[in-house]
Amino acid sequence: MAEAVATAAPKVLVLGIGNILWADEGFGVRAVEAFHRAFEVPENVTVLDGGTQGLYLVQFVNEHDRLIVFDAIDYGLEPATLKLVEDDEVPKFTGAKKMSLHQTGFQEVLSAADLMGRYPERLALIGCQPVDLEDWGGPLTGPVAAVIPAAVELAVDILGRWGGAVTRRPEGAAVPPLLENDIDFESYERRTARVAGANL
Repeated sequence: MAEAVATAAPKVLVLGIGNILWADEGFGVRAVEAFHRAFEVPENVTVLDGGTQGLYLVQFVNEHDRLIVFDAIDYGLEPATLKLVEDDEVPKFTGAKKMSLHQTGFQEVLSAADLMGRYPERLALIGCQPVDLEDWGGPLTGPVAAVIPAAVELAVDILGRWGGAVTRRPEGAAVPPLLENDIDFESYERRTARVAGANL
């Protein structure tokens, strides 16, 4: 009788990209941060704030089989609309209607991974149509911040389909920081609120 061969779980990267200094451009970073605060992940899942690192992200993409990306995307939809795009459709949206340099960089990341023979076998882009990209130093707009929980739940559903079920963190549990240097959501939002109040 033949022995069953154990199949290793696919390695999944949950990635947020964007620039928190340009209002809704920070959607991807804030979404992956919210995901990290709410859920513990199994060993085969990595959660990463990719910020605006561009081609530096290739090494992380190369190390994983599947990729979930949170990002602000100009889909041409109503502001604050969430849209999920998967697999072969993803490059069409990361390469068109670029809103910032980081999108050009991420398109190059996928191209480089492909050239190296390490293109993700599955790819999901959770994008949000921005409301405001001009508020330098400002936080997310209210409508975009309001859809982050739904974006996080989309990622949870995708991970479940891909065999990477997550566990909700207990209420009040200590959570290791995903972002350092006071650019995490709580610190940054408090600082921008203080600055706004001082300017009134």
